Amino acid sequence: MTGFHLNLSLLTPGHFRQAWRLPHVDPLAYLDIGHFERLAKAAEDAGIDAVFLGDGPALGAGIEHAPETGIDPLILLAHLSGATDRLGFVVTSSTTYNSPYNLARRFNALDHVSRGRAAVNIVTTGSPAAAANFGLDKHLDKETRYRRAHEFLDVVTRLWDAWEPGAVVADKESGRYADADLIHPVDHRGEFFSVRGPLPVPAGPQGRPVIVQAGGSEGGLSLAGEFADVVFTVAQTRSKAVAFREDVRRRAAAAGRDPDHVKISLGVVVLVSETEEEARQREQELYATLPLDRLAATVTANLGLSADTFGPDDVITIDDLPDAPPQGAFSAGFNESTRALIAERPRTPRELVHSSAGGAGHRLLVGSAEQVADDLENWFRAGAADGFTVMAADTAVDFENFTRLVVPILQRRGLFQKEYRATALRERYGLPRPRRARPAVRSA
Repeated sequence: MTGFHLNLSLLTPGHFRQAWRLPHVDPLAYLDIGHFERLAKAAEDAGIDAVFLGDGPALGAGIEHAPETGIDPLILLAHLSGATDRLGFVVTSSTTYNSPYNLARRFNALDHVSRGRAAVNIVTTGSPAAAANFGLDKHLDKETRYRRAHEFLDVVTRLWDAWEPGAVVADKESGRYADADLIHPVDHRGEFFSVRGPLPVPAGPQGRPVIVQAGGSEGGLSLAGEFADVVFTVAQTRSKAVAFREDVRRRAAAAGRDPDHVKISLGVVVLVSETEEEARQREQELYATLPLDRLAATVTANLGLSADTFGPDDVITIDDLPDAPPQGAFSAGFNESTRALIAERPRTPRELVHSSAGGAGHRLLVGSAEQVADDLENWFRAGAADGFTVMAADTAVDFENFTRLVVPILQRRGLFQKEYRATALRERYGLPRPRRARPAVRSA
Protein backbone atom coordinates (compact mmCIF):
# COMPACT_ATOMS: atom_id res chain seq x y z
CA MET A 1 0.00 0.00 0.00
CA THR A 2 1.37 3.42 -0.93
CA GLY A 3 1.44 6.29 1.52
CA PHE A 4 -1.05 9.08 2.10
CA HIS A 5 -1.20 12.81 1.48
CA LEU A 6 -1.11 15.39 4.28
CA ASN A 7 -2.62 18.87 4.29
CA LEU A 8 -2.30 21.26 7.21
CA SER A 9 -4.89 23.88 8.15
CA LEU A 10 -3.65 27.43 8.73
CA LEU A 11 -6.71 28.36 10.80
CA THR A 12 -5.55 30.65 13.61
CA PRO A 13 -5.63 30.60 16.64
CA GLY A 14 -6.63 26.96 16.08
CA HIS A 15 -9.67 24.71 16.05
CA PHE A 16 -10.13 25.45 19.71
CA ARG A 17 -11.40 28.86 18.72
CA GLN A 18 -10.67 30.51 22.06
CA ALA A 19 -7.04 29.39 22.19
CA TRP A 20 -6.21 33.09 21.80
CA ARG A 21 -6.87 33.43 25.55
CA LEU A 22 -3.84 31.32 26.48
CA PRO A 23 -0.74 33.23 27.69
CA HIS A 24 1.56 32.07 24.87
CA VAL A 25 -0.85 32.96 22.01
CA ASP A 26 -0.84 36.23 20.08
CA PRO A 27 -4.56 37.11 19.70
CA LEU A 28 -3.78 39.09 16.53
CA ALA A 29 -1.72 36.37 14.82
CA TYR A 30 -4.53 35.69 12.33
CA LEU A 31 -3.77 39.14 10.83
CA ASP A 32 0.03 38.74 10.84
CA ILE A 33 1.56 37.79 7.48
CA GLY A 34 4.81 36.88 9.23
CA HIS A 35 2.95 34.27 11.29
CA PHE A 36 1.62 32.60 8.14
CA GLU A 37 5.00 32.74 6.42
CA ARG A 38 6.55 30.86 9.36
CA LEU A 39 3.83 28.21 9.24
CA ALA A 40 4.15 27.78 5.47
CA LYS A 41 7.91 27.34 5.69
CA ALA A 42 7.56 24.81 8.52
CA ALA A 43 5.05 22.88 6.41
CA GLU A 44 7.30 22.92 3.35
CA ASP A 45 10.35 21.85 5.35
CA ALA A 46 8.33 18.81 6.52
CA GLY A 47 7.23 17.92 2.96
CA ILE A 48 3.54 18.67 3.62
CA ASP A 49 1.52 18.49 0.40
CA ALA A 50 -0.60 21.59 0.93
CA VAL A 51 -1.81 24.12 3.45
CA PHE A 52 -5.53 24.79 3.67
CA LEU A 53 -7.58 27.76 4.77
CA GLY A 54 -11.33 27.87 5.24
CA ASP A 55 -13.33 31.00 4.60
CA GLY A 56 -16.81 32.47 4.70
CA PRO A 57 -18.31 35.59 3.09
CA ALA A 58 -19.92 36.88 6.29
CA LEU A 59 -18.81 37.78 9.79
CA GLY A 60 -20.82 35.84 12.38
CA ALA A 61 -21.85 36.53 15.94
CA GLY A 62 -18.93 34.39 17.13
CA ILE A 63 -16.57 37.34 16.67
CA GLU A 64 -17.63 38.41 20.16
CA HIS A 65 -15.72 35.42 21.55
CA ALA A 66 -13.00 34.55 19.02
CA PRO A 67 -11.48 35.56 15.67
CA GLU A 68 -13.53 34.43 12.70
CA THR A 69 -12.83 34.97 9.00
CA GLY A 70 -9.43 36.57 8.58
CA ILE A 71 -7.42 37.81 5.60
CA ASP A 72 -8.91 36.88 2.23
CA PRO A 73 -7.34 33.43 1.70
CA LEU A 74 -6.77 33.88 -2.03
CA ILE A 75 -4.65 36.98 -1.40
CA LEU A 76 -2.91 35.40 1.58
CA LEU A 77 -2.06 32.09 -0.07
CA ALA A 78 -0.98 33.77 -3.31
CA HIS A 79 1.54 35.68 -1.20
CA LEU A 80 2.68 32.48 0.52
CA SER A 81 3.21 30.83 -2.85
CA GLY A 82 5.94 33.39 -3.45
CA ALA A 83 7.59 32.53 -0.13
CA THR A 84 7.70 28.77 -0.90
CA ASP A 85 8.74 26.52 -3.78
CA ARG A 86 6.85 23.21 -3.46
CA LEU A 87 4.04 23.65 -0.95
CA GLY A 88 0.47 23.45 -2.33
CA PHE A 89 -2.39 25.80 -1.47
CA VAL A 90 -6.06 24.91 -0.94
CA VAL A 91 -8.24 28.03 -0.95
CA THR A 92 -11.91 27.98 0.05
CA SER A 93 -14.37 29.76 -2.27
CA SER A 94 -18.16 29.88 -2.44
CA THR A 95 -20.16 29.02 -5.56
CA THR A 96 -23.13 30.90 -4.10
CA TYR A 97 -21.29 34.20 -3.72
CA ASN A 98 -18.95 34.21 -6.72
CA SER A 99 -19.31 34.26 -10.48
CA PRO A 100 -17.83 31.38 -12.53
CA TYR A 101 -15.73 33.67 -14.73
CA ASN A 102 -14.08 35.53 -11.87
CA LEU A 103 -13.37 32.38 -9.89
CA ALA A 104 -12.00 30.55 -12.94
CA ARG A 105 -9.74 33.48 -13.81
CA ARG A 106 -8.42 33.97 -10.27
CA PHE A 107 -7.59 30.33 -9.68
CA ASN A 108 -6.06 29.99 -13.13
CA ALA A 109 -3.88 32.95 -12.13
CA LEU A 110 -2.96 31.29 -8.82
CA ASP A 111 -1.98 28.13 -10.67
CA HIS A 112 0.34 30.15 -12.93
CA VAL A 113 1.75 32.24 -10.07
CA SER A 114 2.41 29.17 -7.89
CA ARG A 115 3.72 27.08 -10.82
CA GLY A 116 1.06 24.41 -10.48
CA ARG A 117 0.33 24.33 -6.75
CA ALA A 118 -3.24 25.68 -6.64
CA ALA A 119 -6.45 24.05 -5.43
CA VAL A 120 -9.92 25.49 -4.90
CA ASN A 121 -12.07 24.17 -2.05
CA ILE A 122 -15.64 24.51 -3.29
CA VAL A 123 -18.38 25.27 -0.73
CA THR A 124 -21.92 26.56 -1.16
CA THR A 125 -21.94 28.64 2.08
CA GLY A 126 -24.21 27.69 4.96
CA SER A 127 -24.47 31.10 6.62
CA PRO A 128 -27.68 33.04 5.78
CA ALA A 129 -25.90 36.25 6.85
CA ALA A 130 -23.86 36.20 3.65
CA ALA A 131 -26.83 37.12 1.45
CA ALA A 132 -27.07 40.69 2.72
CA ASN A 133 -23.40 41.29 1.90
CA PHE A 134 -24.15 40.67 -1.77
CA GLY A 135 -27.35 42.67 -2.11
CA LEU A 136 -29.66 39.67 -1.85
CA ASP A 137 -32.88 39.57 0.14
CA LYS A 138 -32.40 36.00 1.30
CA HIS A 139 -29.97 33.11 1.32
CA LEU A 140 -30.68 30.38 -1.24
CA ASP A 141 -32.03 27.10 0.11
CA LYS A 142 -29.63 24.14 0.14
CA GLU A 143 -31.11 22.33 -2.86
CA THR A 144 -30.89 25.48 -4.98
CA ARG A 145 -27.35 26.21 -3.81
CA TYR A 146 -26.17 22.77 -4.95
CA ARG A 147 -28.03 23.01 -8.25
CA ARG A 148 -26.26 26.31 -8.81
CA ALA A 149 -22.94 24.73 -7.78
CA HIS A 150 -23.28 22.02 -10.43
CA GLU A 151 -23.81 24.60 -13.16
CA PHE A 152 -21.06 26.77 -11.66
CA LEU A 153 -18.42 24.02 -11.83
CA ASP A 154 -19.53 22.96 -15.29
CA VAL A 155 -18.83 26.50 -16.51
CA VAL A 156 -15.58 26.87 -14.55
CA THR A 157 -14.06 23.65 -15.88
CA ARG A 158 -15.02 24.59 -19.44
CA LEU A 159 -13.39 28.01 -18.98
CA TRP A 160 -10.20 26.33 -17.76
CA ASP A 161 -10.29 24.08 -20.85
CA ALA A 162 -11.05 26.82 -23.39
CA TRP A 163 -7.47 27.07 -24.68
CA GLU A 164 -6.35 23.92 -26.45
CA PRO A 165 -2.72 22.80 -26.14
CA GLY A 166 -0.71 24.52 -28.83
CA ALA A 167 -2.95 27.59 -28.99
CA VAL A 168 0.03 29.83 -28.19
CA VAL A 169 2.22 29.92 -31.30
CA ALA A 170 4.53 32.85 -30.45
CA ASP A 171 6.13 32.82 -33.91
CA LYS A 172 8.33 35.91 -33.99
CA GLU A 173 9.13 35.61 -37.67
CA SER A 174 5.51 35.58 -38.84
CA GLY A 175 4.21 37.77 -36.04
CA ARG A 176 1.51 35.26 -35.19
CA TYR A 177 1.09 34.96 -31.42
CA ALA A 178 -1.88 32.57 -31.05
CA ASP A 179 -4.05 30.28 -33.14
CA ALA A 180 -7.51 31.71 -32.50
CA ASP A 181 -9.11 28.52 -33.82
CA LEU A 182 -7.73 26.73 -30.75
CA ILE A 183 -9.26 29.21 -28.28
CA HIS A 184 -12.95 28.50 -27.73
CA PRO A 185 -15.76 30.58 -26.24
CA VAL A 186 -17.88 28.79 -23.66
CA ASP A 187 -21.16 30.35 -24.82
CA HIS A 188 -23.03 29.10 -21.77
CA ARG A 189 -26.64 30.02 -21.02
CA GLY A 190 -28.19 28.18 -18.12
CA GLU A 191 -30.51 28.51 -15.16
CA PHE A 192 -28.13 30.67 -13.14
CA PHE A 193 -25.38 31.93 -15.45
CA SER A 194 -24.72 33.37 -18.87
CA VAL A 195 -21.00 33.25 -19.68
CA ARG A 196 -19.33 33.94 -23.01
CA GLY A 197 -15.66 33.23 -22.24
CA PRO A 198 -12.92 32.31 -22.85
CA LEU A 199 -10.35 33.28 -20.21
CA PRO A 200 -7.63 35.73 -21.33
CA VAL A 201 -4.73 33.31 -20.76
CA PRO A 202 -4.21 29.57 -21.32
CA ALA A 203 -4.45 26.89 -18.66
CA GLY A 204 -1.91 26.79 -15.86
CA PRO A 205 0.72 24.09 -15.29
CA GLN A 206 -1.80 21.57 -13.92
CA GLY A 207 -4.30 21.95 -16.76
CA ARG A 208 -6.84 22.83 -14.10
CA PRO A 209 -6.35 23.71 -10.43
CA VAL A 210 -7.25 20.79 -8.17
CA ILE A 211 -10.95 20.86 -7.25
CA VAL A 212 -11.60 20.09 -3.59
CA GLN A 213 -15.19 19.71 -2.41
CA ALA A 214 -16.47 19.93 1.15
CA GLY A 215 -20.06 18.92 1.86
CA GLY A 216 -21.74 15.77 3.13
CA SER A 217 -25.35 16.35 2.06
CA GLU A 218 -26.86 14.55 -0.92
CA GLY A 219 -26.20 17.62 -3.05
CA GLY A 220 -22.60 17.76 -1.90
CA LEU A 221 -22.01 14.06 -2.55
CA SER A 222 -23.49 14.34 -6.04
CA LEU A 223 -21.21 17.31 -6.73
CA ALA A 224 -18.22 15.34 -5.45
CA GLY A 225 -18.96 12.35 -7.65
CA GLU A 226 -19.14 14.49 -10.77
CA PHE A 227 -16.40 17.10 -10.25
CA ALA A 228 -14.17 16.66 -7.19
CA ASP A 229 -10.54 15.63 -7.34
CA VAL A 230 -10.33 15.63 -3.53
CA VAL A 231 -13.19 15.43 -1.02
CA PHE A 232 -12.57 17.06 2.35
CA THR A 233 -14.76 15.31 4.90
CA VAL A 234 -15.55 14.68 8.56
CA ALA A 235 -15.95 11.42 10.50
CA GLN A 236 -15.98 10.69 14.21
CA THR A 237 -15.98 6.91 13.72
CA ARG A 238 -13.79 4.78 11.50
CA SER A 239 -16.70 2.75 10.13
CA LYS A 240 -18.47 5.95 9.06
CA ALA A 241 -15.30 7.15 7.31
CA VAL A 242 -14.87 3.87 5.45
CA ALA A 243 -18.53 3.90 4.33
CA PHE A 244 -18.24 7.53 3.17
CA ARG A 245 -15.14 6.82 1.07
CA GLU A 246 -16.83 3.82 -0.56
CA ASP A 247 -19.94 5.91 -1.29
CA VAL A 248 -17.94 8.67 -2.99
CA ARG A 249 -16.03 6.13 -5.07
CA ARG A 250 -19.32 4.55 -6.21
CA ARG A 251 -20.67 7.95 -7.18
CA ALA A 252 -17.53 8.76 -9.17
CA ALA A 253 -17.82 5.45 -11.04
CA ALA A 254 -21.50 6.14 -11.76
CA ALA A 255 -20.47 9.50 -13.25
CA GLY A 256 -18.10 7.69 -15.62
CA ARG A 257 -14.95 8.53 -13.68
CA ASP A 258 -12.13 6.37 -12.32
CA PRO A 259 -12.78 6.09 -8.55
CA ASP A 260 -9.02 6.15 -7.93
CA HIS A 261 -9.02 9.69 -9.29
CA VAL A 262 -11.14 10.98 -6.39
CA LYS A 263 -9.17 11.23 -3.14
CA ILE A 264 -10.69 11.45 0.34
CA SER A 265 -8.98 13.86 2.75
CA LEU A 266 -10.29 13.24 6.25
CA GLY A 267 -10.28 16.16 8.67
CA VAL A 268 -8.82 15.54 12.13
CA VAL A 269 -8.02 18.01 14.90
CA VAL A 270 -4.63 17.17 16.41
CA LEU A 271 -3.31 18.07 19.84
CA VAL A 272 0.17 16.56 20.12
CA SER A 273 3.07 16.89 22.55
CA GLU A 274 6.25 15.04 23.46
CA THR A 275 4.30 12.87 25.92
CA GLU A 276 0.66 11.92 26.36
CA GLU A 277 0.72 13.43 29.85
CA GLU A 278 1.76 16.80 28.46
CA ALA A 279 -0.85 16.58 25.70
CA ARG A 280 -3.62 15.80 28.20
CA GLN A 281 -2.57 18.72 30.38
CA ARG A 282 -2.69 21.07 27.39
CA GLU A 283 -6.10 19.63 26.45
CA GLN A 284 -7.48 20.66 29.86
CA GLU A 285 -6.00 24.13 29.47
CA LEU A 286 -7.70 24.51 26.11
CA TYR A 287 -11.07 23.30 27.38
CA ALA A 288 -10.82 25.78 30.26
CA THR A 289 -11.01 28.59 27.68
CA LEU A 290 -14.36 27.42 26.33
CA PRO A 291 -17.94 28.27 27.40
CA LEU A 292 -18.81 24.56 27.58
CA ASP A 293 -22.49 24.96 28.55
CA ARG A 294 -23.15 27.30 25.62
CA LEU A 295 -21.33 25.01 23.20
CA ALA A 296 -23.21 22.00 24.54
CA ALA A 297 -26.50 23.78 23.86
CA THR A 298 -25.34 24.53 20.29
CA VAL A 299 -24.44 20.88 19.68
CA THR A 300 -27.83 19.81 21.05
CA ALA A 301 -29.68 22.24 18.78
CA ASN A 302 -27.69 21.09 15.71
CA LEU A 303 -28.92 17.57 16.41
CA GLY A 304 -32.52 18.78 16.34
CA LEU A 305 -33.00 18.51 20.11
CA SER A 306 -34.05 21.07 22.70
CA ALA A 307 -31.52 22.30 25.24
CA ASP A 308 -34.46 22.56 27.67
CA THR A 309 -34.87 18.77 27.42
CA PHE A 310 -31.23 17.76 27.15
CA GLY A 311 -28.89 19.61 29.46
CA PRO A 312 -25.09 19.46 29.13
CA ASP A 313 -24.86 16.20 31.13
CA ASP A 314 -28.03 14.42 29.96
CA VAL A 315 -27.41 11.28 27.93
CA ILE A 316 -28.50 11.32 24.27
CA THR A 317 -29.23 7.99 22.57
CA ILE A 318 -29.69 7.33 18.88
CA ASP A 319 -33.43 6.84 19.50
CA ASP A 320 -33.67 10.40 20.81
CA LEU A 321 -32.57 11.88 17.49
CA PRO A 322 -34.94 12.94 14.70
CA ASP A 323 -34.81 10.95 11.47
CA ALA A 324 -33.29 13.81 9.48
CA PRO A 325 -31.05 16.78 10.29
CA PRO A 326 -33.06 19.81 11.41
CA GLN A 327 -33.74 22.69 9.06
CA GLY A 328 -30.92 25.17 9.49
CA ALA A 329 -28.38 22.61 10.73
CA PHE A 330 -24.97 24.03 9.89
CA SER A 331 -23.56 20.94 8.18
CA ALA A 332 -25.11 17.66 7.07
CA GLY A 333 -21.67 16.05 7.25
CA PHE A 334 -21.10 17.12 10.84
CA ASN A 335 -24.62 16.01 11.75
CA GLU A 336 -24.15 12.54 10.26
CA SER A 337 -20.74 12.19 11.88
CA THR A 338 -22.15 13.05 15.31
CA ARG A 339 -25.09 10.68 14.83
CA ALA A 340 -22.64 7.86 14.06
CA LEU A 341 -20.78 8.62 17.28
CA ILE A 342 -24.00 8.47 19.32
CA ALA A 343 -25.02 5.24 17.57
CA GLU A 344 -21.71 3.74 18.68
CA ARG A 345 -22.39 4.73 22.30
CA PRO A 346 -24.84 7.19 23.92
CA ARG A 347 -23.17 10.50 24.80
CA THR A 348 -23.93 13.68 26.69
CA PRO A 349 -23.75 17.06 24.94
CA ARG A 350 -20.67 17.86 27.02
CA GLU A 351 -18.98 14.65 25.81
CA LEU A 352 -19.80 15.58 22.22
CA VAL A 353 -18.17 18.97 22.72
CA HIS A 354 -15.06 17.23 24.11
CA SER A 355 -14.84 14.73 21.27
CA SER A 356 -14.85 17.44 18.62
CA ALA A 357 -12.50 20.18 19.86
CA GLY A 358 -15.15 22.35 21.41
CA GLY A 359 -17.98 21.45 19.07
CA ALA A 360 -16.02 22.12 15.85
CA GLY A 361 -17.32 18.87 14.37
CA HIS A 362 -14.11 17.11 13.41
CA ARG A 363 -12.64 14.32 15.52
CA LEU A 364 -10.16 15.38 18.19
CA LEU A 365 -6.96 13.32 18.41
CA VAL A 366 -4.88 13.88 21.55
CA GLY A 367 -1.62 12.18 22.46
CA SER A 368 2.09 11.75 21.96
CA ALA A 369 3.64 11.78 18.51
CA GLU A 370 3.69 7.97 18.41
CA GLN A 371 0.03 7.78 19.41
CA VAL A 372 -1.01 10.31 16.75
CA ALA A 373 1.02 8.49 14.08
CA ASP A 374 -0.48 5.14 15.12
CA ASP A 375 -4.01 6.53 14.88
CA LEU A 376 -3.52 8.02 11.41
CA GLU A 377 -1.90 4.81 10.17
CA ASN A 378 -4.74 2.66 11.55
CA TRP A 379 -7.46 4.76 9.92
CA PHE A 380 -5.59 4.84 6.62
CA ARG A 381 -4.99 1.09 6.53
CA ALA A 382 -8.68 0.52 7.35
CA GLY A 383 -9.61 2.35 4.13
CA ALA A 384 -11.02 5.41 5.88
CA ALA A 385 -9.15 7.96 3.75
CA ASP A 386 -6.49 8.58 1.12
CA GLY A 387 -4.94 11.19 3.35
CA PHE A 388 -5.65 13.69 6.09
CA THR A 389 -6.25 17.39 6.51
CA VAL A 390 -4.71 18.01 9.92
CA MET A 391 -6.13 20.91 11.93
CA ALA A 392 -4.10 22.17 14.87
CA ALA A 393 -5.95 22.37 18.17
CA ASP A 394 -3.73 25.32 19.12
CA THR A 395 -1.97 26.57 15.99
CA ALA A 396 0.76 28.30 18.02
CA VAL A 397 1.89 24.88 19.30
CA ASP A 398 0.32 21.99 17.42
CA PHE A 399 1.09 23.05 13.85
CA GLU A 400 4.85 22.86 14.33
CA ASN A 401 4.61 20.00 16.83
CA PHE A 402 2.93 17.96 14.10
CA THR A 403 5.57 18.79 11.50
CA ARG A 404 8.45 18.31 13.96
CA LEU A 405 7.29 15.27 15.95
CA VAL A 406 4.70 13.30 13.94
CA VAL A 407 5.81 13.69 10.33
CA PRO A 408 9.25 12.06 10.86
CA ILE A 409 7.55 8.98 12.35
CA LEU A 410 5.20 8.71 9.36
CA GLN A 411 8.18 9.07 7.03
CA ARG A 412 10.15 6.32 8.78
CA ARG A 413 7.13 4.02 8.43
CA GLY A 414 6.94 4.71 4.68
CA LEU A 415 3.52 6.32 5.03
CA PHE A 416 4.53 9.83 3.99
CA GLN A 417 6.97 11.29 1.51
CA LYS A 418 10.49 12.19 2.66
CA GLU A 419 10.82 14.67 -0.17
CA TYR A 420 8.46 16.17 -2.72
CA ARG A 421 7.75 13.78 -5.58
CA ALA A 422 6.67 16.55 -7.96
CA THR A 423 6.07 20.29 -8.00
CA ALA A 424 2.49 20.09 -9.27
CA LEU A 425 -0.01 19.48 -6.49
CA ARG A 426 -2.17 17.34 -8.78
CA GLU A 427 0.70 14.87 -9.28
CA ARG A 428 1.43 14.65 -5.56
CA TYR A 429 -2.19 13.69 -4.90
CA GLY A 430 -1.84 10.95 -7.52
CA LEU A 431 -4.27 12.66 -9.90
CA PRO A 432 -3.95 12.65 -13.69
CA ARG A 433 -4.06 15.74 -15.85
CA PRO A 434 -7.79 16.23 -16.44
CA ARG A 435 -9.52 15.45 -19.67
CA ARG A 436 -11.10 18.42 -21.39
CA ALA A 437 -14.56 19.20 -20.04
CA ARG A 438 -16.06 19.24 -23.52
CA PRO A 439 -14.74 18.38 -27.01
CA ALA A 440 -13.37 21.45 -28.71
CA VAL A 441 -15.81 23.23 -31.02
CA ARG A 442 -14.36 25.53 -33.63
CA SER A 443 -15.37 29.11 -33.03
CA ALA A 444 -17.16 30.85 -35.86
